Amino acid sequence: MAGGKRMLLWDWTNTDGPGNAGVPWAMDKVDFKGPMKSVVNWNTWVPPELKGRAPYYPMVRTEAQLSGDDWANIEKSKAPIVLFLNEPERAGTTPQRAAEAWRNKMLPLRQHKGKKLVSPSCASDEKGKKWIEEFMHLVADHPPDYLGLHYYGEDHQDAIKYIESEHRKHPKLHVMITEVASISRNHDHVVSYTVKLANWMDETPWVFEYGFFGCMRKVADDFVSPQAQLMKPDGHFTKLMEKLIHEHPMKI
Repeated sequence: MAGGKRMLLWDWTNTDGPGNAGVPWAMDKVDFKGPMKSVVNWNTWVPPELKGRAPYYPMVRTEAQLSGDDWANIEKSKAPIVLFLNEPERAGTTPQRAAEAWRNKMLPLRQHKGKKLVSPSCASDEKGKKWIEEFMHLVADHPPDYLGLHYYGEDHQDAIKYIESEHRKHPKLHVMITEVASISRNHDHVVSYTVKLANWMDETPWVFEYGFFGCMRKVADDFVSPQAQLMKPDGHFTKLMEKLIHEHPMKI
């Protein structure tokens, strides 16, 4: 199908590198002619195993990526979209510093290179909501092209309510849900959450793209659910990942 909305959140450990044996062959198992549209790896470098099969969106994950080799990667990137800051409220970045970097570093990417820019993606708690509102106020004269959001929970209706509430605050912007997943430890609940939320996002015109967390061999931390893993320890995909790659609409 043309016009898919799903982002492949491809962990950097899947890519071969010094001291890291990845599973680059797994990328060959992704059908980018279906609902899977683009790739993000929380970094500024393109996974070589992508082989140009889908758009890659680099991420200025923290303030550290605003200089050095990472920023050089951003400046020479041919990517159409650049993501800015991943949960900055948890990394100690203030909205003021982020807004200054937005003006000095990110906006020239749009002005001179035609890039589309995604706002910082904050957690959905009160701290995250307060942070992004302050940032959006500070950059109101030059807003992002897309509003970035994260959401983790157990009820897909709560996820929908949150995404809708944030969109109502910025109705002119389309939304990119750059991380989303169920944190339920019940497999059937995880599948239901994923299917119902994915179908809603696919049908919602102002949702531009979304990525379910996450395609990696190890569970990231104690917060995320092992039942929501999209990759097995051996690098093969879980059944949930296969559904995300192939099903549109998804089925329980």
